[in-house]
Amino acid sequence: MGKLRVNSFAISIDGFGAGPDQSLQSPLGLGGQHLHDWFFPTRTFQAMIGKDGGTTGPDDAFAARGMDNVGAWILGRNMFAPFRGPWPDDSWKGWWGDNPPYHVPTFVLTHHARPPLEMEGGTTFHFVTGAEEALRRAKAAAGARDVRIGGGAATIRQYLQAGLIDEMHLVLSPILLGRGEVLLHGIDLAELGYRCIDHVATERATHVVIAK
Repeated sequence: MGKLRVNSFAISIDGFGAGPDQSLQSPLGLGGQHLHDWFFPTRTFQAMIGKDGGTTGPDDAFAARGMDNVGAWILGRNMFAPFRGPWPDDSWKGWWGDNPPYHVPTFVLTHHARPPLEMEGGTTFHFVTGAEEALRRAKAAAGARDVRIGGGAATIRQYLQAGLIDEMHLVLSPILLGRGEVLLHGIDLAELGYRCIDHVATERATHVVIAK
């Protein structure tokens, strides 16, 4: 059976996984885009947006590793859409255009039903109510491969507090946000059985991997 894992989830020095005031214009909140300044130059990201080149080294190695052996994704509603409540219609198809970067079945947590959405490149978005139901369906879709939780912070917290995440790669970005979506506040990782199994510092970030 595959793992349930988090990869390349960036947090600020003061612990926020997104900035305040998330919106259509600022999907990661004010200043939140700088959480990923380590990621944007990498060869892995450049390939995702159809470009050649990009940096190599540890940042790129961690980014590339996060895409390996993924058979399904789980996303919180905010990772898919900028608005809350019932779907006004089916016109919103995510932030990524016709060919999202997932390329496998992707399960979006929501309290509001919506038909599956098939996109280019192998991505089909399934809209699911309940974290346990999303995980059950994602594991079934992934088979022997892993399920990756893309975020956001509230979704990761839910699975983390339940002790369901097997491995989590966090990226500590050297910025301060002051406000936003907290990731680890109030969660006793040691009590849940997690320990640090790897840590690597680069010019742009510090990578930390925890696991049970």
